[in-house]
Amino acid sequence: MRRQAIWIVAAILLTTCKKRDNNTPDQPWFNLFTVEDDLQLGQQVMQEIESNPQKYPILDSAQYAAAYAHLYRMRNTILATGKLQYADKFPWRIRIIRDDTTLNAFCAPAGYIYVYTGLIKYLRNEAELIGVLGHEMAHADRRHTTQLLTQAYGLQTLISLISGRDNPGLIAQIAANLLLLSFSRGHERDADAHSVIYLCPTEYKADGAAYFFEYITQAGGARPPAFLSTHPDPGERIQNIRQRAQDMGCTGTQTYDARYEQLKASLP
Repeated sequence: MRRQAIWIVAAILLTTCKKRDNNTPDQPWFNLFTVEDDLQLGQQVMQEIESNPQKYPILDSAQYAAAYAHLYRMRNTILATGKLQYADKFPWRIRIIRDDTTLNAFCAPAGYIYVYTGLIKYLRNEAELIGVLGHEMAHADRRHTTQLLTQAYGLQTLISLISGRDNPGLIAQIAANLLLLSFSRGHERDADAHSVIYLCPTEYKADGAAYFFEYITQAGGARPPAFLSTHPDPGERIQNIRQRAQDMGCTGTQTYDARYEQLKASLP
């Protein structure tokens, strides 16, 4: 019955999703996956990542409890705003990857968050990092990854995943490509916009992501994160983020520089 329903819905909607203008934040995209599918896929991707310690050397959460406490505090600040649709549905689990040469963070479906030590050590304050966290959490809460999978893979593959039949090759491919995942222009703008939406009710500078983009693109010799190599242009993103914070009347001013130094000092 479910397969028949999927075929009917897909036949009607899969063509229409190609006609959407994905440049507008807050605009819904067609997604063949359910929220429960996001949860299952996220857990599978998490297992794939964390079973490969050579590629993803994750810091032990007990040994580096102080570092994790800083990140979870920032995550909790975002979740407490009430602006995330799946704040109570997704696990929003954080892991720190020990790699000082990689300036990146990413969030697997259903809120499995990964932050590289290279990014933490490179940034200057909490406002910049929480701006990045907001951006990545938006990709999960707005379900961008499964929207892309809906568009990228054939119906038979999607039905195989949705119906629960094993497809370890695809799961491994998704996990391997997370760092290189190229979201659409609309998805990136949407995540940028929601980073501001999430931070606006807090004490943080709501346009922290703009300062991050500005700093990391101007710094010489650094390898930018994968999500900076995609469109739209970083300069356009900086302008859009700041304009949205202004339009929303955000009043937060905190960057918490000293507290951020404590986070850096807690890392190996």
